[in-house]
Amino acid sequence: MSAPSFQSAVEVVGNTPLVRLTRVAAVFPRVEVYAKLEWFNPGGSVKDRAARQIIHEAIARGDIGGRTLIDSTSGNTGIAYAWLGAVLRVPVALVMPSNVSAARQRLTRAYGAEVIFSDPQEGSDGALRLARRLVAESPERYFYPDQYSNEANPRAHELTTGAEIWRQTQGRVTDFVAGIGTGGTVMGVGRRLKRENPAVRIHAVEPAESLHGLEGLKHMATSIVPAIFKRDELDATRMVGTDEGWDMAERLARDEGLLAGHSAGAAAVGALGVARELHESGRAGVVVCIFPDRADRYLPA
Repeated sequence: MSAPSFQSAVEVVGNTPLVRLTRVAAVFPRVEVYAKLEWFNPGGSVKDRAARQIIHEAIARGDIGGRTLIDSTSGNTGIAYAWLGAVLRVPVALVMPSNVSAARQRLTRAYGAEVIFSDPQEGSDGALRLARRLVAESPERYFYPDQYSNEANPRAHELTTGAEIWRQTQGRVTDFVAGIGTGGTVMGVGRRLKRENPAVRIHAVEPAESLHGLEGLKHMATSIVPAIFKRDELDATRMVGTDEGWDMAERLARDEGLLAGHSAGAAAVGALGVARELHESGRAGVVVCIFPDRADRYLPA
């Protein structure tokens, strides 16, 4: 059977593979643990889904109207906006902390996006504040979708990611685990899975430390809480330390052949925590976690 052909890369977003973690979860024989490999998206991360939905809805409403799309990002959403902007002929400007990885900076510029740096000490919140200030100063120049408050963000995952997980597990998924960045993934997937089966449990992963090294994730107690994030829709929150996430990312490469990013490592730690609890209670389960991107996005030049 030949591979499908597409009219543009925009059509390739989604339908990413689900891979069972056989070695790192081997100690829990009654629990199946799967990772959804979001680096198979054209832009290399889960953020392609939200960015595509955000841009498509904005174009349909006539919101862009020749203006430059500007948003704050820690990297992956920026890359997604950049390549989608190149395909759809939407100019893009990105505000990001100056300490994001060199690879991410090069990628966004390669697609032709303008990069505006914010104070690295202020993290993603600093980028958010700077983006809002620039828009307030020049509203006629910029279209500001604001991924942190745009309902198209979780809607992308409700329509695509969650539906794919339900189909790929033949409706057997019992637990879903994802890190919190904007909150779009865990909210959208959670809503879709809960609609399919209210018994599915939704687990969010947060960094255990306010100053952490899990790029793309938010320590919510010390961060600006995204408007799209609703904690009451979660069944549990799992705190993961930076060292745990980094160590797991290394283990995934060695034991599973998956060169996953550190936020993926944190998601895997969370998923294995769920698997351990199921195992210790004598229950079987199907646990799915999101691997947002690959580690090569974080490796030094």
